[in-house]
Amino acid sequence: MDKSLIADIHRLPAQEAWPKIFSALWPLFAEPIRKDLADAKTTERDRAVKPLDDVLAGSAWDLWAAFESASPKTADALKAFWQRQTTPKAILILDALSLREAPWILESAQQRGYTIHSAGATASELPGDTTPFARALGFGQRAKLQNDQGKSSHFSGAFTASTDLPWVDCASLIKADPNIVFWHHWPDDRMHHLAEQGAGYRILAKEAAEVLTGDQFWAFVDKLATGRRLVITADHGYSNPALFPDVYPEDQKTYLKSQFKSGRNNEVKGEEIEQHWVPPLSQVLTTQHGNWNIVLGRKKWRSQGGYPSLAHGGLSLLEVAVPFIELSKPNN
Repeated sequence: MDKSLIADIHRLPAQEAWPKIFSALWPLFAEPIRKDLADAKTTERDRAVKPLDDVLAGSAWDLWAAFESASPKTADALKAFWQRQTTPKAILILDALSLREAPWILESAQQRGYTIHSAGATASELPGDTTPFARALGFGQRAKLQNDQGKSSHFSGAFTASTDLPWVDCASLIKADPNIVFWHHWPDDRMHHLAEQGAGYRILAKEAAEVLTGDQFWAFVDKLATGRRLVITADHGYSNPALFPDVYPEDQKTYLKSQFKSGRNNEVKGEEIEQHWVPPLSQVLTTQHGNWNIVLGRKKWRSQGGYPSLAHGGLSLLEVAVPFIELSKPNN
Protein backbone atom coordinates (compact mmCIF):
# COMPACT_ATOMS: atom_id res chain seq x y z
CA MET A 1 0.00 0.00 0.00
CA ASP A 2 1.30 3.46 -0.97
CA LYS A 3 2.90 5.15 2.05
CA SER A 4 1.70 8.54 0.82
CA LEU A 5 -1.88 7.30 1.22
CA ILE A 6 -1.20 6.47 4.87
CA ALA A 7 0.14 9.99 5.35
CA ASP A 8 -2.91 11.48 3.63
CA ILE A 9 -5.25 9.54 5.90
CA HIS A 10 -3.74 11.29 8.91
CA ARG A 11 -3.63 14.67 7.19
CA LEU A 12 -6.91 14.97 5.26
CA PRO A 13 -10.41 15.53 6.62
CA ALA A 14 -12.72 12.49 6.44
CA GLN A 15 -14.64 13.90 3.43
CA GLU A 16 -11.41 13.74 1.42
CA ALA A 17 -9.77 10.73 3.07
CA TRP A 18 -12.53 8.19 2.49
CA PRO A 19 -12.93 8.82 -1.28
CA LYS A 20 -9.15 8.62 -1.60
CA ILE A 21 -9.10 5.28 0.25
CA PHE A 22 -11.76 3.80 -2.04
CA SER A 23 -10.01 5.11 -5.14
CA ALA A 24 -6.79 3.42 -4.00
CA LEU A 25 -8.50 0.06 -3.41
CA TRP A 26 -9.90 -0.30 -6.92
CA PRO A 27 -6.71 -0.61 -9.03
CA LEU A 28 -5.30 -3.14 -6.55
CA PHE A 29 -8.28 -5.49 -7.00
CA ALA A 30 -9.34 -4.76 -10.59
CA GLU A 31 -6.23 -6.18 -12.29
CA PRO A 32 -6.86 -9.48 -14.15
CA ILE A 33 -6.07 -12.79 -12.46
CA ARG A 34 -5.36 -16.19 -13.98
CA LYS A 35 -8.09 -18.61 -12.93
CA ASP A 36 -5.61 -21.21 -11.71
CA LEU A 37 -4.22 -18.57 -9.31
CA ALA A 38 -7.60 -17.36 -8.04
CA ASP A 39 -7.16 -18.22 -4.37
CA ALA A 40 -3.45 -17.34 -4.20
CA LYS A 41 -3.77 -13.93 -5.87
CA THR A 42 -6.89 -12.85 -3.98
CA THR A 43 -5.16 -13.80 -0.73
CA GLU A 44 -2.11 -11.81 -1.78
CA ARG A 45 -4.28 -8.76 -2.47
CA ASP A 46 -6.13 -9.25 0.80
CA ARG A 47 -2.80 -9.20 2.67
CA ALA A 48 -1.77 -6.04 0.81
CA VAL A 49 -4.70 -4.16 2.37
CA LYS A 50 -3.69 -5.10 5.92
CA PRO A 51 -1.46 -2.04 6.57
CA LEU A 52 -4.33 0.26 5.62
CA ASP A 53 -6.82 -1.69 7.74
CA ASP A 54 -4.40 -1.55 10.67
CA VAL A 55 -4.08 2.24 10.41
CA LEU A 56 -7.87 2.60 10.27
CA ALA A 57 -8.21 0.40 13.35
CA GLY A 58 -5.36 2.14 15.15
CA SER A 59 -4.11 5.70 14.86
CA ALA A 60 -6.88 6.75 12.42
CA TRP A 61 -9.75 4.80 14.00
CA ASP A 62 -11.82 7.99 14.43
CA LEU A 63 -12.29 8.20 10.64
CA TRP A 64 -14.96 5.50 10.99
CA ALA A 65 -17.17 7.99 12.84
CA ALA A 66 -17.57 9.88 9.54
CA PHE A 67 -17.81 6.80 7.29
CA GLU A 68 -21.54 7.11 6.62
CA SER A 69 -21.31 10.75 5.61
CA ALA A 70 -17.91 10.81 3.89
CA SER A 71 -17.54 7.52 1.98
CA PRO A 72 -18.86 7.00 -1.60
CA LYS A 73 -21.99 5.02 -0.69
CA THR A 74 -23.29 2.30 -3.01
CA ALA A 75 -26.91 3.14 -2.21
CA ASP A 76 -26.39 6.77 -3.19
CA ALA A 77 -24.63 5.76 -6.42
CA LEU A 78 -27.54 3.47 -7.36
CA LYS A 79 -30.11 6.19 -6.71
CA ALA A 80 -28.09 8.62 -8.82
CA PHE A 81 -27.79 6.06 -11.64
CA TRP A 82 -31.56 5.48 -11.58
CA GLN A 83 -32.29 9.21 -11.82
CA ARG A 84 -29.61 9.92 -14.42
CA GLN A 85 -30.46 7.04 -16.76
CA THR A 86 -33.67 8.05 -18.51
CA THR A 87 -33.62 5.10 -20.92
CA PRO A 88 -34.26 1.47 -19.77
CA LYS A 89 -31.93 0.34 -17.00
CA ALA A 90 -31.21 -2.57 -14.67
CA ILE A 91 -29.40 -3.15 -11.39
CA LEU A 92 -27.94 -6.52 -10.42
CA ILE A 93 -27.07 -6.83 -6.73
CA LEU A 94 -24.92 -9.87 -6.00
CA ASP A 95 -25.17 -10.40 -2.26
CA ALA A 96 -21.73 -10.18 -0.57
CA LEU A 97 -19.78 -9.71 -3.80
CA SER A 98 -16.45 -8.22 -2.73
CA LEU A 99 -13.69 -6.39 -4.59
CA ARG A 100 -11.87 -9.74 -4.92
CA GLU A 101 -14.40 -10.86 -7.54
CA ALA A 102 -14.24 -7.70 -9.67
CA PRO A 103 -11.54 -8.97 -12.11
CA TRP A 104 -13.72 -11.85 -13.33
CA ILE A 105 -16.61 -9.53 -14.17
CA LEU A 106 -14.42 -6.92 -15.84
CA GLU A 107 -12.43 -9.40 -17.93
CA SER A 108 -15.45 -11.46 -18.99
CA ALA A 109 -17.42 -8.35 -19.91
CA GLN A 110 -14.61 -7.15 -22.14
CA GLN A 111 -14.17 -10.57 -23.74
CA ARG A 112 -17.90 -10.76 -24.46
CA GLY A 113 -17.96 -7.37 -26.15
CA TYR A 114 -19.55 -5.28 -23.44
CA THR A 115 -18.82 -1.59 -23.08
CA ILE A 116 -17.72 -0.71 -19.53
CA HIS A 117 -18.85 2.85 -18.91
CA SER A 118 -17.48 3.13 -15.37
CA ALA A 119 -16.00 0.90 -12.69
CA GLY A 120 -14.86 1.53 -9.15
CA ALA A 121 -15.31 0.78 -5.47
CA THR A 122 -18.26 2.03 -3.44
CA ALA A 123 -19.23 1.70 0.22
CA SER A 124 -21.77 -0.44 2.04
CA GLU A 125 -24.05 0.70 4.83
CA LEU A 126 -23.01 0.12 8.43
CA PRO A 127 -23.03 -2.56 9.54
CA GLY A 128 -22.16 -4.32 6.28
CA ASP A 129 -25.21 -6.58 6.22
CA THR A 130 -28.13 -7.19 3.89
CA THR A 131 -30.97 -5.46 5.73
CA PRO A 132 -29.27 -2.08 6.33
CA PHE A 133 -28.58 -1.91 2.59
CA ALA A 134 -32.15 -2.85 1.66
CA ARG A 135 -33.41 -0.11 3.98
CA ALA A 136 -31.03 2.43 2.42
CA LEU A 137 -32.55 1.61 -0.97
CA GLY A 138 -36.05 2.08 0.40
CA PHE A 139 -37.16 -1.56 0.25
CA GLY A 140 -37.09 -2.34 3.97
CA GLN A 141 -35.63 -5.81 3.53
CA ARG A 142 -34.33 -8.02 0.73
CA ALA A 143 -37.34 -10.34 0.79
CA LYS A 144 -39.59 -7.44 -0.23
CA LEU A 145 -38.17 -7.61 -3.76
CA GLN A 146 -39.51 -11.12 -4.39
CA ASN A 147 -42.05 -11.65 -7.18
CA ASP A 148 -42.09 -8.00 -8.26
CA GLN A 149 -43.41 -6.86 -4.86
CA GLY A 150 -40.59 -4.41 -4.12
CA LYS A 151 -41.67 -0.77 -3.96
CA SER A 152 -39.29 2.11 -3.38
CA SER A 153 -39.67 5.78 -4.22
CA HIS A 154 -36.01 5.78 -5.24
CA PHE A 155 -36.55 3.11 -7.93
CA SER A 156 -40.01 3.92 -9.23
CA GLY A 157 -41.36 1.70 -11.97
CA ALA A 158 -38.88 -1.13 -11.33
CA PHE A 159 -39.65 -4.79 -11.75
CA THR A 160 -38.02 -6.41 -8.72
CA ALA A 161 -36.78 -9.89 -7.91
CA SER A 162 -34.88 -11.52 -5.05
CA THR A 163 -33.88 -15.15 -5.42
CA ASP A 164 -31.26 -17.86 -5.06
CA LEU A 165 -32.37 -19.71 -8.20
CA PRO A 166 -29.78 -21.02 -10.69
CA TRP A 167 -28.74 -18.50 -13.31
CA VAL A 168 -30.67 -20.31 -16.06
CA ASP A 169 -33.89 -19.95 -14.10
CA CYS A 170 -33.09 -16.35 -13.27
CA ALA A 171 -32.81 -15.57 -16.97
CA SER A 172 -36.33 -16.91 -17.51
CA LEU A 173 -37.64 -14.34 -14.98
CA ILE A 174 -36.50 -11.42 -17.15
CA LYS A 175 -39.36 -10.29 -19.39
CA ALA A 176 -39.94 -7.07 -21.30
CA ASP A 177 -40.02 -4.74 -18.29
CA PRO A 178 -37.84 -1.73 -19.13
CA ASN A 179 -36.48 -1.15 -15.61
CA ILE A 180 -35.31 -3.94 -13.29
CA VAL A 181 -33.78 -4.32 -9.82
CA PHE A 182 -32.61 -7.92 -9.36
CA TRP A 183 -31.04 -9.10 -6.07
CA HIS A 184 -29.39 -12.52 -6.20
CA HIS A 185 -28.33 -14.29 -2.99
CA TRP A 186 -25.02 -15.57 -4.39
CA PRO A 187 -22.26 -15.52 -3.20
CA ASP A 188 -23.60 -14.79 0.31
CA ASP A 189 -25.45 -18.10 0.60
CA ARG A 190 -22.36 -19.97 -0.50
CA MET A 191 -20.13 -17.92 1.79
CA HIS A 192 -22.16 -18.85 4.87
CA HIS A 193 -22.17 -22.50 3.82
CA LEU A 194 -18.37 -22.50 3.57
CA ALA A 195 -17.71 -20.34 6.64
CA GLU A 196 -17.20 -23.27 9.00
CA GLN A 197 -14.62 -24.91 6.74
CA GLY A 198 -10.98 -24.03 7.24
CA ALA A 199 -10.44 -23.95 3.46
CA GLY A 200 -13.69 -22.10 2.80
CA TYR A 201 -11.94 -19.01 1.48
CA ARG A 202 -9.97 -20.98 -1.11
CA ILE A 203 -13.06 -22.86 -2.25
CA LEU A 204 -15.08 -19.65 -2.62
CA ALA A 205 -12.30 -17.92 -4.58
CA LYS A 206 -12.11 -20.77 -7.10
CA GLU A 207 -15.88 -21.12 -7.37
CA ALA A 208 -16.34 -17.37 -7.89
CA ALA A 209 -13.86 -17.44 -10.76
CA GLU A 210 -15.80 -20.25 -12.44
CA VAL A 211 -19.23 -18.70 -11.88
CA LEU A 212 -18.35 -15.17 -12.99
CA THR A 213 -16.64 -16.31 -16.18
CA GLY A 214 -19.25 -18.98 -16.95
CA ASP A 215 -21.77 -19.03 -19.79
CA GLN A 216 -24.79 -19.50 -17.53
CA PHE A 217 -24.08 -16.38 -15.49
CA TRP A 218 -23.42 -14.32 -18.59
CA ALA A 219 -26.52 -15.60 -20.37
CA PHE A 220 -28.45 -14.16 -17.42
CA VAL A 221 -26.50 -10.89 -17.59
CA ASP A 222 -27.19 -10.75 -21.34
CA LYS A 223 -30.94 -10.90 -20.64
CA LEU A 224 -30.65 -8.09 -18.09
CA ALA A 225 -28.51 -5.94 -20.38
CA THR A 226 -30.55 -6.41 -23.56
CA GLY A 227 -31.93 -2.94 -24.26
CA ARG A 228 -30.85 -1.70 -20.83
CA ARG A 229 -27.89 0.03 -19.20
CA LEU A 230 -26.78 -2.30 -16.37
CA VAL A 231 -25.03 -1.80 -13.03
CA ILE A 232 -23.53 -4.81 -11.23
CA THR A 233 -22.80 -4.20 -7.55
CA ALA A 234 -23.28 -5.64 -4.04
CA ASP A 235 -24.79 -4.82 -0.66
CA HIS A 236 -21.56 -5.58 1.25
CA GLY A 237 -18.33 -7.55 0.96
CA TYR A 238 -16.77 -10.12 3.30
CA SER A 239 -13.62 -10.78 5.27
CA ASN A 240 -11.23 -13.70 5.45
CA PRO A 241 -10.63 -14.06 9.21
CA ALA A 242 -8.10 -16.82 8.55
CA LEU A 243 -5.74 -13.90 7.85
CA PHE A 244 -6.69 -12.05 11.07
CA PRO A 245 -4.53 -12.21 14.19
CA ASP A 246 -6.08 -13.49 17.41
CA VAL A 247 -6.87 -10.94 20.07
CA TYR A 248 -4.32 -11.73 22.74
CA PRO A 249 -5.15 -10.10 26.12
CA GLU A 250 -7.58 -12.35 27.95
CA ASP A 251 -9.85 -9.54 29.15
CA GLN A 252 -10.26 -8.17 25.61
CA LYS A 253 -10.93 -11.65 24.26
CA THR A 254 -13.58 -12.24 26.93
CA TYR A 255 -15.23 -8.90 26.15
CA LEU A 256 -15.43 -9.60 22.39
CA LYS A 257 -16.71 -13.12 22.89
CA SER A 258 -19.42 -11.95 25.31
CA GLN A 259 -20.52 -9.12 23.01
CA PHE A 260 -20.33 -10.80 19.60
CA LYS A 261 -19.94 -14.58 20.09
CA SER A 262 -18.58 -15.45 16.60
CA GLY A 263 -20.10 -12.43 14.85
CA ARG A 264 -18.84 -9.04 13.74
CA ASN A 265 -21.59 -6.74 15.07
CA ASN A 266 -24.29 -6.62 17.68
CA GLU A 267 -27.46 -4.52 17.84
CA VAL A 268 -28.08 -3.19 21.33
CA LYS A 269 -31.34 -1.41 22.11
CA GLY A 270 -32.22 0.64 25.15
CA GLU A 271 -28.91 0.40 26.93
CA GLU A 272 -25.49 1.97 26.90
CA ILE A 273 -22.80 0.37 24.76
CA GLU A 274 -19.15 0.37 25.73
CA GLN A 275 -17.93 1.76 22.43
CA HIS A 276 -14.18 1.41 22.67
CA TRP A 277 -11.50 -0.37 24.64
CA VAL A 278 -9.19 2.42 25.72
CA PRO A 279 -6.51 3.29 26.58
CA PRO A 280 -4.32 2.94 24.60
CA LEU A 281 -5.68 3.81 21.13
CA SER A 282 -3.84 0.85 19.62
CA GLN A 283 -6.29 -1.38 21.48
CA VAL A 284 -9.57 0.13 20.24
CA LEU A 285 -11.83 -2.89 19.78
CA THR A 286 -15.23 -1.60 18.65
CA THR A 287 -17.10 1.51 17.58
CA GLN A 288 -20.77 2.40 17.83
CA HIS A 289 -22.90 3.38 14.83
CA GLY A 290 -26.47 4.06 15.78
CA ASN A 291 -27.63 1.06 17.80
CA TRP A 292 -24.86 -1.12 16.42
CA ASN A 293 -21.69 -2.07 18.22
CA ILE A 294 -19.23 -3.15 15.51
CA VAL A 295 -15.86 -4.92 15.67
CA LEU A 296 -13.10 -2.64 14.46
CA GLY A 297 -10.39 -3.95 12.15
CA ARG A 298 -8.88 -7.38 11.54
CA LYS A 299 -9.59 -9.19 14.78
CA LYS A 300 -10.71 -12.67 15.69
CA TRP A 301 -10.91 -14.61 18.93
CA ARG A 302 -11.53 -18.13 20.08
CA SER A 303 -15.22 -18.94 20.35
CA GLN A 304 -17.35 -22.03 20.71
CA GLY A 305 -17.30 -23.93 17.43
CA GLY A 306 -14.39 -21.83 16.16
CA TYR A 307 -14.34 -18.40 14.52
CA PRO A 308 -15.76 -18.57 10.95
CA SER A 309 -13.31 -18.54 8.06
CA LEU A 310 -15.60 -16.16 6.10
CA ALA A 311 -17.55 -13.32 7.72
CA HIS A 312 -19.02 -9.86 7.20
CA GLY A 313 -20.54 -7.01 9.16
CA GLY A 314 -17.37 -5.66 10.79
CA LEU A 315 -15.21 -2.63 10.10
CA SER A 316 -12.52 -3.82 7.73
CA LEU A 317 -12.18 -2.51 4.20
CA LEU A 318 -13.08 -5.68 2.30
CA GLU A 319 -16.27 -5.98 4.36
CA VAL A 320 -17.46 -2.49 3.42
CA ALA A 321 -16.04 -1.97 -0.11
CA VAL A 322 -17.80 -3.46 -3.15
CA PRO A 323 -17.53 -3.23 -6.95
CA PHE A 324 -19.76 -0.79 -8.83
CA ILE A 325 -19.60 -1.57 -12.56
CA GLU A 326 -21.79 0.14 -15.16
CA LEU A 327 -21.91 -1.55 -18.56
CA SER A 328 -23.98 -2.17 -21.66
CA LYS A 329 -24.17 -4.64 -24.52
CA PRO A 330 -23.00 -3.57 -27.95
CA ASN A 331 -25.68 -2.41 -30.41
CA ASN A 332 -28.10 -1.58 -27.58
